[in-house]
Amino acid sequence: MDLTVHIPDEAVPALRAKASGVSLEVFAEQVLLEQIRDEGIPVATPPERRTGQLVIDAFAEIRGLLTDEEIDRMFRRNPSTARPVNLS
Repeated sequence: MDLTVHIPDEAVPALRAKASGVSLEVFAEQVLLEQIRDEGIPVATPPERRTGQLVIDAFAEIRGLLTDEEIDRMFRRNPSTARPVNLS
């Protein structure tokens, strides 16, 4: 079900601060589902939304250790050494 909620502009910064890295849509969904669960109403847990933040956090410690040129050199594709094959 889709639901449209109008939030006053002055409340948006506080909501963004509480959302802690997730979109306001996801945060609002979490808050509503938590409220329903607190009332004892069983709710199926939606699948986790992957944002890629785990990968970003995992590589944060090594950010800046290599230059762009070094990374390009590491992942550059070698020219093909294939040779013609006669399949007849």
